[in-house]
Amino acid sequence: MIPYFEYISFENPKALWLLVLLPFIAAWQIWQRRRIFPRIRISNADLFRDVKKSLRQRLFPLLAILRLLLIAVVIVALARPQSSLRGREENMEGVDIVLAIDVSGSMLAEDFSPNRLEAAKNVAADFIMQRPSDRMSLVVFSGESFTQCPLTTDHRILLSQLANVKSGMIQDGTAIGDGLATAVNRVRNSEAKSKTIILLTDGVHNAGSVDPLTAAEIAKMYNIRVYTIGVGTQGVAPYPVQTPFGKQYQNVKVEIDEKLLREMSNMTDGQYFRATNKKKLEAIFKEIDKLEKTKIEVLSFEEKSDEYKPLLWFALALLLLELCLRWTIFRTFP
Repeated sequence: MIPYFEYISFENPKALWLLVLLPFIAAWQIWQRRRIFPRIRISNADLFRDVKKSLRQRLFPLLAILRLLLIAVVIVALARPQSSLRGREENMEGVDIVLAIDVSGSMLAEDFSPNRLEAAKNVAADFIMQRPSDRMSLVVFSGESFTQCPLTTDHRILLSQLANVKSGMIQDGTAIGDGLATAVNRVRNSEAKSKTIILLTDGVHNAGSVDPLTAAEIAKMYNIRVYTIGVGTQGVAPYPVQTPFGKQYQNVKVEIDEKLLREMSNMTDGQYFRATNKKKLEAIFKEIDKLEKTKIEVLSFEEKSDEYKPLLWFALALLLLELCLRWTIFRTFP
């Protein structure tokens, strides 16, 4: 339930136009007062210069103010103010998503800024923040694989775990099959209507104990859609190497088994994407975000209640106050 808010509307808003009459009524009251109270002409007013007005005289305009306020309140009451209570109920059909990220040594290549791994982490973090209603998990793999964060809706924890991901945290290599199998294991028993794995790698399967196509078959059996992303520029990429003379770079050939990744995705009704730079990687995640939209059913409601009765009681109180003052403190005699 989304928090509701209360606001005022009017059933007969055209009645509020009567408020423009208030200045004319005020002018008429001033004219009436001058007409009723007689005046005398004297040749010299010095005699009355030091005479100060009494408190009664100073407060006498209060009667006119009360009358104007009374008329204004009655006009607002005629417009029938109503308080409206609005709200909506949302039924979200979330998507369970596992991010499987390659953390092998080759992900340190700097054809992406600052490198492939950090670029992937930054783009993945933006993707996570744009999907607050989904459960997400994080799996990392290189020569082996493990779950960095289980399925959770607490995206702060997920983002914290993503920030801790780095190359070299596990044995080097590219075990694509193990990475996918671990990701499948995270969501295979999920009751979500849609289960998705986004697998990101920059290499060729060369380690692990699970064949990638076998893992894809298992994903298909559990109705899990797999999106695969090949990360790396075309040709060669600069790779940092530590030497006795400091960090130096050497160009390393970019090898991605696109045929395998495409086949894995096709088997599970997913898609294969190739990211040759960070901007392209961002576009890919935006495309996946569109393909895996959360369904929302919204039930809106509105409840109105009249609020003119308190105004009428207030108007009656003003009328009684004005009559009481007019016939007591401010009573005048012809």
